Amino acid sequence: MAPRILLCGDVLGRLSQLFKRVSSVSKSAGPFDALLCVGQFFPDSPEQLDEFTAYIEGGSQIPLPTYFIGDYGVAAPKFLLQASKDSANRGFMMDGFKVCHNLYWLKGSGKFPLFGLSVAYLSGRKSSSVQQFGTYTEDDVDALRAIAEEPEIIDLFLTNEWPSGITNGAAASDIPAGASDVVGSDSTISELVQEIKPRYHIAGTKGMYYAREPYTNVDAVHITRFIGLASVGNRNKQKFIHAISPTPSSTMSSTEIAMKTTNTTLSPYTFVEKRTPPMDSTKRSSDSISESQYWRYDVSQKRQKHETGQADKTCFKFVSSGSCPRGEKCHFRHDTDAREQCKRGVCLDFLIKGKCERGPDCNFKHNLLDEGDRDPSRRSGSGSSKECWFCLSSPNVKTHLIVSIGENYYLALAKGPLVEDHALIIPVEHGFNTLSMSSESETELSRFQNSLKSYCRGQEKEVIFFEWASLRRTHANLQAIPIPSSKAVMVEKVFNLAAQKLGFEFVAKTFDSISDGRKFLKTQIGGGSGLFYAQVPGGKILLHHVEKNEKFPVQFGREVMAGLLNMADNADWRSHRHSKDEEMKIVENFKSRFQEYDPNC
Repeated sequence: MAPRILLCGDVLGRLSQLFKRVSSVSKSAGPFDALLCVGQFFPDSPEQLDEFTAYIEGGSQIPLPTYFIGDYGVAAPKFLLQASKDSANRGFMMDGFKVCHNLYWLKGSGKFPLFGLSVAYLSGRKSSSVQQFGTYTEDDVDALRAIAEEPEIIDLFLTNEWPSGITNGAAASDIPAGASDVVGSDSTISELVQEIKPRYHIAGTKGMYYAREPYTNVDAVHITRFIGLASVGNRNKQKFIHAISPTPSSTMSSTEIAMKTTNTTLSPYTFVEKRTPPMDSTKRSSDSISESQYWRYDVSQKRQKHETGQADKTCFKFVSSGSCPRGEKCHFRHDTDAREQCKRGVCLDFLIKGKCERGPDCNFKHNLLDEGDRDPSRRSGSGSSKECWFCLSSPNVKTHLIVSIGENYYLALAKGPLVEDHALIIPVEHGFNTLSMSSESETELSRFQNSLKSYCRGQEKEVIFFEWASLRRTHANLQAIPIPSSKAVMVEKVFNLAAQKLGFEFVAKTFDSISDGRKFLKTQIGGGSGLFYAQVPGGKILLHHVEKNEKFPVQFGREVMAGLLNMADNADWRSHRHSKDEEMKIVENFKSRFQEYDPNC
């Protein structure tokens, strides 16, 4: 049976009015499984806060599971910070941080299953300023682009603002006044929709109701329905709540997925507006597909502000995949040299923009590789990137964080640590994972691990080791995070819960010693797949093979541990950075405590 879902526009804190309407609709057409809210959820004035707070604090009841984006408005930071720190919000929360009973905040961007439906979302508005709440980031957008590359069809896509150009090619008589205005529209969402190709796209913010005719998608057989919803209690009495009952695409046959309605139009994004003369709304052109999905960045440093030529833009699709569906008709440069560098593991942002702002979080190289670097597995440390933060020979290595240096590995404290004494065991020379290092180096690595275990036990703590041994070419590091001994029994459960939310199960094996576990792990690396593993108390190893096209979170291990320790604010290392002087004091203090355990002393 298909799930029954209610959709709502901007709530603006008017929860009593919203749930009164929900109750009415449920009596006539219900019951419903969930309510999804787009647009501003929180009040826009302090006068409405008492009514809103009554629901959050339990005085009034929310009648069905309610999910919202639009994390801005009066008191949004207050309530959402509290939700972030709640013990119920542990591990990965792609399916929403619990704010109170039946209310879930969809933070940033992501994808989650809902009664069999695949739901993707982008929470917040576009802004050049940095804010904790209410605006989305480039990382949020990139995460959705990665989701778009997955074969799964997205059933529902939720955004606050409308996509620019959504009325293009639609029947003029159906377009409400103001629907084509720039206010409340976002070109980034237009780009994302073309890549994600959802079956339903729901948005708010414009304060009006508009159900566009279904439209076809480029390179996909299914159609997309756009629904823009008005705000709760709007003066014009426009529709602010809408009911749908879509069959999950995962259960549909290919024939069912490809079915089209008689009023289906071409995608609104296949239309390019002409300034003179005005474009005939009935004219459609297959050659006018939105340029935005074929390139990302202007790579010319000399480009004139109003220049219309596009030969100086690099085709993103060609560089990333090696082919472009437009072939010779593509207006952007098919740079074969950039494609070769991409194949060797050079960062796309570095190639196309000339810089990358991810720092150590980026999994790719930030320098151009010559022919001798074609097989990175044969390179020694002398051939590693000068940009690498971890190569001991690199000028960029953070030497003040180093605690102890051996022949093959060194120990350093983490930059932006999750907890005190959060350490990294790092190969001296550039290697992509510790499991592919020489057998001779294993003895030294085990000594570091055993030393950290002994050190932590002296403080009534256990240490969790984990590594994301990816197929990408980052410098390997084995993370070591101390936790209170009282929480040790929860570690495996929390990892398994996080895995379940991402749709996989860990393989669990128990060993008598660290070295025995490492021997087993070394047999699991290779074969075209990456590997995430965690060594947890009790001699147990949790293992997951990450397939080549699987989108596995770079910070998975750290985020799981942040959930276990109720430290959601520290899940991102960038939110817990110290000054260099502070880091030097922290390292010196650790050295003095660790000295008696240091295997190199």
